[in-house]
Amino acid sequence: MVKARKKEEKQVAAWNKYSAAEKKTLHKINEGYKDFLSKCKTERESVAEAVKLAEKAGYKNLETVIRSGKPLSVGDKVYAACMGKAIAMFNIGTDSLEDGMAILGAHIDTCRLDLKQHPLYEEGGLAYFDTHYYGGIKKYQWVTLPLALHGVVAKLDGTVQEIVIGEDDNDPVFCVTDLLIHLSQEQMEKKASKVVTGEKLDILIGSYPLEGEDKNAVKSGILKLLKDKYGLEEDDFISAELTMVPAGRARDLGLDRSMVLAYGHDDRVCAYTSLVAMLETKKVKRTACCLLVDKEEIGSVGATSMQSRFFENTVAELLHALGGYDGISLRRCLANSWMLSSDVSSAYDSLYASAFDKNNVAYPGKGMVFNKFTGRGGKSGSNDASAEYLGRIRGIMKKHDVTFQTAELGRVDLGGGGTIAYIMALYGMNVIDSGVAVLSMHAPWEAVSKVDVYETLKGYKAFLQEI
Repeated sequence: MVKARKKEEKQVAAWNKYSAAEKKTLHKINEGYKDFLSKCKTERESVAEAVKLAEKAGYKNLETVIRSGKPLSVGDKVYAACMGKAIAMFNIGTDSLEDGMAILGAHIDTCRLDLKQHPLYEEGGLAYFDTHYYGGIKKYQWVTLPLALHGVVAKLDGTVQEIVIGEDDNDPVFCVTDLLIHLSQEQMEKKASKVVTGEKLDILIGSYPLEGEDKNAVKSGILKLLKDKYGLEEDDFISAELTMVPAGRARDLGLDRSMVLAYGHDDRVCAYTSLVAMLETKKVKRTACCLLVDKEEIGSVGATSMQSRFFENTVAELLHALGGYDGISLRRCLANSWMLSSDVSSAYDSLYASAFDKNNVAYPGKGMVFNKFTGRGGKSGSNDASAEYLGRIRGIMKKHDVTFQTAELGRVDLGGGGTIAYIMALYGMNVIDSGVAVLSMHAPWEAVSKVDVYETLKGYKAFLQEI
């Protein structure tokens, strides 16, 4: 306990160092972040918003630039998107691309409940959507919450229809039901992992029977509603990506409004700060890159994930557009790059103090977090950043007056987690995890400190300017 107190005494709350003007800036940034969180609850929505903001800031579609035949040059800003679920942005610097890039890389997928391809059924006079949960969740946390439906439906004629139901105040919402406490004696004896099983995470969507129908009248009523209001047939679910997420806007947390409570901090808090840092960075020596990818929560697999060739192919196209592509130039560019794997870390929660090493944990409100390594147990599956890289990072943060802390995810033998860092490290580049500490990570509603959002944005901007 004495050691832990010494650790905390060394950390001064970042709130106390701000001027009135800087506090105003801090709150303005967090208001923008809350807006982003509230309307970008899927990876598609996040990419669409990133493209919108990038184009407003002068970025051009790399594919359009290549087709024009006009070569890229220093100062140009371009982006490339992959299937609407991943995006890479580049600000061309004065140094040769072979000398490497400064990369901010985050993921924009978040834990949720995905609808199955044949989701709609009726049972006991109620209509449900059958789901398959996405990512690592405590399933019992998802019952009796107001949920919203987000996603797209691809129809036979090739059109793609966007769906958002449950976010407007006049919209209906949905939920997963739970067994009443009066009949739950057996349920309460189960392990937490079994209290609610994956097959029980079905969404209640209606109870109004269609007049004139004797069998599956409620399901028929839902199908008629979907047809009349949205033009959807039951078979359209086969070619749809629809997901249930917590309904409602991000909110200030605490009487002092010092925190943000929202769905999807992991990892949109780092995605947003990376994006804003990229857009606000002007001229650079080393080419700056912001990379937002999909599928991290399920192992970074698939065409829009970090393990796909999307990023590597895009850098090859960039080199080609700059007039300097060959196989070795691509390898040199990637190997010589420096990256912040922009991902969240676990925040110390005094209610569960035994899960953490108090001397090596991130504290809410104490600034940006650097994780030298993640992984599980004996650092299994982690990227372990070099001492030299950490030393360089420390120098940059000190120069730009960025409040930061270092941390591990939890006690050594308790567990852990991973990020995209180890994948990018395969190129031989320097990579370290960095971002914001999150309370209740992977829960439907998570919490972060506004200070940490602000300091992380400052840190990302400093990195792009200095590395």
